[in-house]
Amino acid sequence: MKQQTLKNSFTLEGKGLHTGLHIRATFCPAAENTGIRICRTDLPGKPCHNALARYVSATERGTVLSCGEWKVSTVEHALSALYAMGVSNCLIELDAPEMPILDGSAKPFVDAILEAGIEEQAYEAPCFLVDRRMEYTAASGSTYVLEPAEESQYAVEISFPGQLLHDQKAELLHLSDYADEIAFNRTFCFVREIAYLMQRGLIKGGDLENALVIYEQPIPQEAMDQLTDALGQPRLDAGKLGYLSPLHFENEPARHKLLDLIGDFALLGCRIQGKITATKPGHGGNTECAHSLHEAIGCPYNPI
Repeated sequence: MKQQTLKNSFTLEGKGLHTGLHIRATFCPAAENTGIRICRTDLPGKPCHNALARYVSATERGTVLSCGEWKVSTVEHALSALYAMGVSNCLIELDAPEMPILDGSAKPFVDAILEAGIEEQAYEAPCFLVDRRMEYTAASGSTYVLEPAEESQYAVEISFPGQLLHDQKAELLHLSDYADEIAFNRTFCFVREIAYLMQRGLIKGGDLENALVIYEQPIPQEAMDQLTDALGQPRLDAGKLGYLSPLHFENEPARHKLLDLIGDFALLGCRIQGKITATKPGHGGNTECAHSLHEAIGCPYNPI
């Protein structure tokens, strides 16, 4: 496969999931062997670095990259869309320490990429060929199996205790199906997690429009009112368990985990020819496995 870049630039704007800031991200065409580079235009000197596993510094509720003052959070949805649509080289100009969350999925990125157009370049795209079965167990307990395949393929299995979200699976055998089957699936969280995340200074920009919120352990009405008021959302009946917005797919949580898996493994900095099967994946395990592979195979060019 040849390297590809965007035909035209595009800009997406919206709030950050964790910072709550209004953020502007501009995606620009880039030359061969550039990779995916993120430039913080709001910092002195406008520092730029490639989106690579070596820069992962945190993984709580999103993947965070940092190098000195350069820091970018919640990169996985944009990286997932760029990888799945075949964009090898792109400069992202960002005016905040976080990607905009938009609707909580990769669909806005995919739609913008398709509208901007994709242009083939002269060089071959660097590729990691999985030529044998490999297994990796992360510190979190997440497990990853890599096997030979004719193209990039992904499968996930997730499991959560509770009344609503039990065992779920999702699979993507052809990246050409990504836009229709994977991109539209939103990040998710449980109502029982929200207070803790807010105490940690996270999800300042969270709402029912940019996340699939799951209410499966009843709490008092007063506690529910406090949460919705804090998030600036309409009050909800604490007696009604369920998903607080309609599902896009019956297994939307598993599909979103697959979306994240693609974005986190894009931090290898090259294409992957092989199948990755992840059990109970999370950003920590995804990026830990990607970093291990990145260290083993090296980088196909000389990014910074």
